[in-house]
Amino acid sequence: MSVGGVEVERVFIGAGCNRIVHNVSWGACDLVAFGAQNAVAIFCPKTAQILTTLPGHKASVNCTQWLPSNKFAFKAKQLERHFLLSGDADGAIILWELSLSDKKWRYVLQVPQQHKKGVTCITGIMVSQSDAIFSSTSSDGTVNVWEVVLPSVFGGDCKLSCLASLFVGSKPMVALSLAELPGSTGHIVLAMGGLDNKIHLYCGERTGKFVHACELKGHADWIRSLDFSLPICTNGETNSLLLVSSSQDRGIRMWKMALRSLANSKKKEEISLASYIEGPVLVAGSSSYQISLESLLIGHEDWVYSVEWQPPSSSSVEGIACYQRQSILSASMDKTMMIWQPEKNTGIWMNVVTVGELSHCALGFYGGHWSPKGDSILAHGYGGSFHLWRNVGVDYDSWQPQKVPSGHFAAVTDIAWARSGEYMLSVSHDQTTRIFAPWLNEPCLKNGETWHEIARSQVHGHDINCVTIIQGKGNHRFVSGAEEKVARVFEAPLSFLKTLNHATSQIPSFPEDQVVVQILGANMSALGLSQKPIYVQAAYETPDRNGNEGLDTLETIPDAIPVVLTEPPIEEQLAWHTLWPESHKLYGHGNELFSLCCNHEGKLVASSCKAQSASVAEIWLWQVGSWKAIGRLQSHGLTVTQMEFSHDDNFLLAVSRDRQFSVCSIKQTGMDEISYQLLTRQEAHKRIIWTCSWNPFGHEFATGSRDKTVKIWTIEKESSVKQLLTLPQFNSSVMALSWVGLDRQSNDGLLAVGMENGLIELWNLSVRRTEDGSITMPGATAALAIRLDPFMCHVSSVHRLAWRNSEKSQDSRSMQLASCGADHCVRLFEVQVV
Repeated sequence: MSVGGVEVERVFIGAGCNRIVHNVSWGACDLVAFGAQNAVAIFCPKTAQILTTLPGHKASVNCTQWLPSNKFAFKAKQLERHFLLSGDADGAIILWELSLSDKKWRYVLQVPQQHKKGVTCITGIMVSQSDAIFSSTSSDGTVNVWEVVLPSVFGGDCKLSCLASLFVGSKPMVALSLAELPGSTGHIVLAMGGLDNKIHLYCGERTGKFVHACELKGHADWIRSLDFSLPICTNGETNSLLLVSSSQDRGIRMWKMALRSLANSKKKEEISLASYIEGPVLVAGSSSYQISLESLLIGHEDWVYSVEWQPPSSSSVEGIACYQRQSILSASMDKTMMIWQPEKNTGIWMNVVTVGELSHCALGFYGGHWSPKGDSILAHGYGGSFHLWRNVGVDYDSWQPQKVPSGHFAAVTDIAWARSGEYMLSVSHDQTTRIFAPWLNEPCLKNGETWHEIARSQVHGHDINCVTIIQGKGNHRFVSGAEEKVARVFEAPLSFLKTLNHATSQIPSFPEDQVVVQILGANMSALGLSQKPIYVQAAYETPDRNGNEGLDTLETIPDAIPVVLTEPPIEEQLAWHTLWPESHKLYGHGNELFSLCCNHEGKLVASSCKAQSASVAEIWLWQVGSWKAIGRLQSHGLTVTQMEFSHDDNFLLAVSRDRQFSVCSIKQTGMDEISYQLLTRQEAHKRIIWTCSWNPFGHEFATGSRDKTVKIWTIEKESSVKQLLTLPQFNSSVMALSWVGLDRQSNDGLLAVGMENGLIELWNLSVRRTEDGSITMPGATAALAIRLDPFMCHVSSVHRLAWRNSEKSQDSRSMQLASCGADHCVRLFEVQVV
């Protein structure tokens, strides 16, 4: 193939949410923004797909805020462009612009005068179509208030001015809310709460100068969330505001701010309960507002991390901007979200809806958010997961769980494709192994295929470093290695095989084996280290929990119920009911495992562990099936970082921290016996070699190193290794390589290169051979095919690249490339060779 064009499209992104409180924001444009490590990820709740990730932050993203937010959705119907603020753990705040018509994103600016420590909360309000005010708080004890004039055209300049920088002392604020005061005063009120258990109200004008107006006491622990309502309309006038606050004291308080003149006239008529619990008076210019505690809501059993007013419906009263619905949503660490509304007759606020309480896996919610229309609610949980409920009832409320995107919430360390490419499997430092597959019968996207997580086959007690899928015949199996000395072998249960058939709408993968698979699913053990099988016949018997079986008291974990899924699963099903049983443990290594690979015939698995000496750095060879250790290769002095078998299984290539690569020849001598011999070991790079990959059509291979170079080598006459080519130096350390063949006749291929800065490049490689197999001069040629757009790539280290090994792609011009990285993301690209 001559150096032609290559086109790359994004197919899928899987990512979990950073586990922090103000991380998620649902905008008026009906998209959700959240932080996934250093990236800002955007997902569409309608399709349950992550649309893009925005690169720009150097540290973990802590909080996001849309302008306009869902509260101002009624004002945003004609808006062509929406804006997003994101703050990170270094104190930086970035403003982004989204053009709705062409779905294009733009990095607008970084807010100057950044915080000295991490940003913990950003809040913003639209004061007109093109004017917004936002405020940010940080653990450095400061709160900044900014005015931003948004550009009138896409790509225009934003005017940013600092209205105030408030120092709040040694006890930082962690929750903020802004509002315009009712009555035409032009004043802005800023509420803040945090570690001193009080709510502080500051008052200011659009010209700046915010002054401390008063403080509200009542909460007995840190204040975690604050939200102002829009002006409340009584008797045709808007003259009061409501502020709702939630705290670690498990309580929610509602405060009313009423224009003073109105409050005084009322007092003469009646003595209400409010007059006994009146708070301070807030003075703003010539107006003053009486503050009183309106209601105290008790119902949660743990810290209440967020409260939010239901977004208003569009204007219903003439001359008034909108009608604020009397409904709030709270989310708590007790694993529930509640909707509170006042009772019609008494006006007492009651809990009318509770969701989430049945799941034993969510480990608490960090925040809850309304959709702009108020018909859906979204929580994000401790496990980096999303939980979405939609009100599908017509005459009465009926909140039903909906599909959401999912993914890892820590660095993803390795990925592997199923042997026919039906799914990809990823492992992560979040201690889970997840399976992502296309769900074919969904009527939403092109080719009718959308990707979802369909199983969480391993949930472990250690960070998982590496994985390999057994390539040979028989049931689906994989081996994973974690921060322990044992490799573990897992086998697909019957429930997964049936789910996979639903997802791919194919005839069963192994019709003859389905009868043989007697294991329906798996249960988690008490310490989360091994997964025990649930047998088909046992699934229909009810276990006698009260019998005299002498059950360990720790074993009170609810039993898993393996299910055959007929549509993409939600978090509650994934986290518990899709485990694979563990069939073997492989003991032998002296340290935690670091890399694994399987040969193409599916008969050998090689494993390596972290090592500081030659004896520990041995590569162990295991026989698939009997799982006996049948070989120990000594070829390196430090950790072997990656291994790969050549495509004819005659050679095993290994690269190491000792800057060398080694090639071993491997021959099958008997049924259960192999002979292996170290052919060569060579110092190849100046720094650690992280990665290697074989040419699918021959005995050429590539190595990539921290020294920012990629070198191409060939094995000559089965004994010596010669260097063919060094690619031009890259801008960053090379962390991952994957070589795919394009044309067997001309020995052309594409080499995918993943770097430490998150970027991915594809290179055309061509190796020329003569009839007798010897390499001609110049031997090999390489040319850059495409640099992927940074908006498509990872935002930190790429850990692994893998081409999808489907039968179709052997000589076709359309292939798929999977990647994973330190930014918690699993990504899939469609690559078209033009």
